[in-house]
Amino acid sequence: MILRPASPEDAPGCAKILSDWIAETPWFPDLHSRAEDVVFVQSKIEGAEAFVLADPAIKGFVVRDGDYVACLYVAGPARGQGLGTRLLDRAKAGAGALRLWTFQANWRAQAFYRRQGFSEGRRTDGDNEEGLPDVEFLWTRKAQERTAP
Repeated sequence: MILRPASPEDAPGCAKILSDWIAETPWFPDLHSRAEDVVFVQSKIEGAEAFVLADPAIKGFVVRDGDYVACLYVAGPARGQGLGTRLLDRAKAGAGALRLWTFQANWRAQAFYRRQGFSEGRRTDGDNEEGLPDVEFLWTRKAQERTAP
């Protein structure tokens, strides 16, 4: 599995992972077409530091814009194999702190981020396009170093 910088040409493969996650998540509203998902992912890739894991098909991607992790998705069949950790470690590289949002209903993501050294910040009642309650997670290198064995 190769970890490499993402390019705009990767947007369709990354968007498929996003679209598939939306389709398999019953509580998440399907607000956009697959074509709109491609445009969304392409705009994220072009505007930030983005990486994909591929073999050669894309199995996951992460997008970091400054200290904000805008996207982190792993294809369904590839979950549970450490790919999310590998992508998040890449996002952490060179960062002193990171922040991200996930939906309160996404308990798997919350558990993952907690295992990765993130702590809960604030919660909202759904101040987002989807209208779903969400939670901010925060990570700092100093906090990570204090808890390391």
